[in-house]
Amino acid sequence: MGHLRASDLRAATLLASEATTAVISLTEGVHRAVWRTLGVPGGSGKTQTRGLTGFVFERITGISQWVGRGVISAVNRLEPLLAQLDAQKTETYERAAVIAALNGVMGDRLQASANPLATQMSLRLHGRVLSATAPPQASEVTGKLLIVIHGLCMNDLQWTSQAEGGSVNHATAIDAALGYTPVYLRYNSGLHVSQNGHELARQLEALLAYWPVHVTCLSLLAHSMGGLVARSAVASANQAGLAWPKHLKHLVFLGTPHHGAPLERAGNWIDVLLGSTPYSRPFAKLGQLRSAGVTDLRYGHVLDADWQGHDRFRRKPDTRTPLPLPDGVACFAVAATLAAKRSAVADRLVGDGLVPLHSALGHHENADRQLHFASAQQLIVYRTSHMQLLSSPLVTQQLLKWLA
Repeated sequence: MGHLRASDLRAATLLASEATTAVISLTEGVHRAVWRTLGVPGGSGKTQTRGLTGFVFERITGISQWVGRGVISAVNRLEPLLAQLDAQKTETYERAAVIAALNGVMGDRLQASANPLATQMSLRLHGRVLSATAPPQASEVTGKLLIVIHGLCMNDLQWTSQAEGGSVNHATAIDAALGYTPVYLRYNSGLHVSQNGHELARQLEALLAYWPVHVTCLSLLAHSMGGLVARSAVASANQAGLAWPKHLKHLVFLGTPHHGAPLERAGNWIDVLLGSTPYSRPFAKLGQLRSAGVTDLRYGHVLDADWQGHDRFRRKPDTRTPLPLPDGVACFAVAATLAAKRSAVADRLVGDGLVPLHSALGHHENADRQLHFASAQQLIVYRTSHMQLLSSPLVTQQLLKWLA
């Protein structure tokens, strides 16, 4: 309980109200599917029943929504008191991790329902949020900026991990050895990658405007989905004619699924299987709770055109608009594999447990989608998992060489 905030009460109430309504809808959908197999006509909607049964479900839904609104209204009146209680508490690592995971899974729904648990994008220095009204002091920064971007279901605090009895943080090592100032991004990884890309592009433009010293170098270090967000931000900034890409020198990707991840493709197959029979079709809604950010990982969507106008749960081939690496920027790719260096090719292609080697290295059978990383700007780390990329000493050493 020490990790919770008082204001989490309203967020939990909103989630509980939505979950209750969803369960009622799911139950009614199953009921309707059974009746249809018996030749009984259904209601006007795909999951609605009719007659007495429909009346009962309608009343249950109405009562649950009425109770939910009443509880939420009562909690809203307590909001000033809850805010005062929260002002006295500092954020814990555990709470931040839970909130990040929740946003990764259903962050788009949290934002759409104005749930307080929805993460708002922010740039952070030494744990505090930066803005034009709260800029850093000139004495605590340098002109070499390193923007550090986390992956799906994660947050900025998780760049620091434990390995061999000590703390490891690639950005901290780069700061100590090369004088870069790490600025960490925190964002709602459940939103579409391109939505986060647009917002990051805007915030980086503002950051350079209020940065207290002249910026001589801007570099982006991204893990997993963060690499897709970084590419999307560069494309968005170039399209909008923003100035910050002119300062961009390095783009470093750690285990980024440039061409998607098999886990989300498996989830898409589950959608298809659940939707194949009347009895299981209502349960397809459970699989479709996963966020827009998660479904973007099926093929590695980075642009609005990749998802706008499409049913993201419908199985279809890869129709992404090709987006090459940006010109004039040194781009580096780090890929991991659970296999040993001398293992069979098939085992090495498995990748880090989440991202295949070819996806992390930008390889694609379609030449238009191939991302061209120079051989000297690629690193494969063996016997290493996706998360171990954050604590690998080999990765730290290579980053120092590249960014030097």
